[in-house]
Amino acid sequence: MSRILVIEDEPIIRTELRRLLTRAGHEVSEAGSVHEAETDQVLDTFELILSDLRLPGAPGTDVIAKAPGVPVLIMTSYATVRSAVDAMKLGAVDYIAKPFDHDELLLQVERVLREGRLTRQNAALKREVERVYAVGGIVGHCAAMRDVFERIRKVAASPATVLVLGESGTGKELVARAIHAQSPRHDGPLVAVNCAAIPENLLESELFGHEKGAFTGAQAAHTGLVESADGGTLFLDEIGELPPPAQARLLRMLQDGEVRRVGATRSRKVDARIIAATHRDLPKRVQEGTFRQDLYFRLRVVEIKLPPLRERGEDVPALAKHLLEKACQRLNRPPATFSPEALMAITSHPWPGNVRELENAIERSVILADGPVITPGLLSLEPSGSGTFETPELPEAGLGLEGSASPDSLEEYFRRFVLEHQDKLGETELARRLGISRKALWERRQRLGIPRTRA
Repeated sequence: MSRILVIEDEPIIRTELRRLLTRAGHEVSEAGSVHEAETDQVLDTFELILSDLRLPGAPGTDVIAKAPGVPVLIMTSYATVRSAVDAMKLGAVDYIAKPFDHDELLLQVERVLREGRLTRQNAALKREVERVYAVGGIVGHCAAMRDVFERIRKVAASPATVLVLGESGTGKELVARAIHAQSPRHDGPLVAVNCAAIPENLLESELFGHEKGAFTGAQAAHTGLVESADGGTLFLDEIGELPPPAQARLLRMLQDGEVRRVGATRSRKVDARIIAATHRDLPKRVQEGTFRQDLYFRLRVVEIKLPPLRERGEDVPALAKHLLEKACQRLNRPPATFSPEALMAITSHPWPGNVRELENAIERSVILADGPVITPGLLSLEPSGSGTFETPELPEAGLGLEGSASPDSLEEYFRRFVLEHQDKLGETELARRLGISRKALWERRQRLGIPRTRA
């Protein structure tokens, strides 16, 4: 049952409306003018106000400002385009012309009430998420994460370019999405681009677009991802992998707010906020000459550093429980819990692959579990001190390839493992067995010169 207020100066029409809406299952209150409604009723307790436009004293549209947050549907016998536009400009959700069809009015009322309920539900869910998870669904209460949340809140309202730093798997894209969601651009698009996943010969075309005939195979004009983010946010993940020509184009976009498609003679204006992320040491890349210094300074207007999971202390058990709940829901499994020994193992593990490795381990344990309790054996974690791998057998646990072993031994294991198993396993399964993302797998292939086999 919804509470509706009818403001109508004609008693016969008011009575008819009350009967119609009451029969439809609504609780109805009445008033003959805006002043009477304001005096006799608490306006913000209603779910809908149905008001005539022409009333004694103040016009019906005046109730809009007096009942903030309550949708107002205007009725008018003067159904001109001008009166309708004026009412909508003042904040009315819609209008209906007299004499109106009863079924049409009920349909309009139900639509407005349904939209109002959805709005309230979304607001309630947002408040709950913000209460349980500090920012954008990111779980964390340690000092380092509280600093991250504070920076997100401060930078979100500004148009500043942001550089997010952190190891692979720490949640850099989540930070970008949280900034976008809290920014004035939240209604615009968020376009996420993995700069490491696009082949270098296609990168400029994908990012900045191309004109018809710009190169062999360009049979039609193509809108780039930068233009697609116009009015919103462009998230450039793994910005450190951007080749020099694309770096120059991106710098121009940041400086002038313009992009030029490949093969075009004129630039186009683009209003997109840039959030970049990398796990690379960009100052070192600047020194090596592989990353432009001027672009680096343009990107790091505000810098947000994400701590690795091993440094987040008390966050780890809470995050593990959150990921377990998500995994059970996603896999359509009954709720599960960790045994005390499993929680101890999770807390003591170094998690070289960070949150992504933890999420993969928990999802694997949910799949393998026969009951509601997750044990250490189901997690299949490598011993904390193990840094080398003695056997070429397919590992059941994520290796992360970022642990305490020397880089040479890890790279040699990676090379041997991939070459031995790439003909039998797809890229997704290879990455899962190694405990890394497909992006990280692709990066290491490129760095070590291990080509991907073609089926």
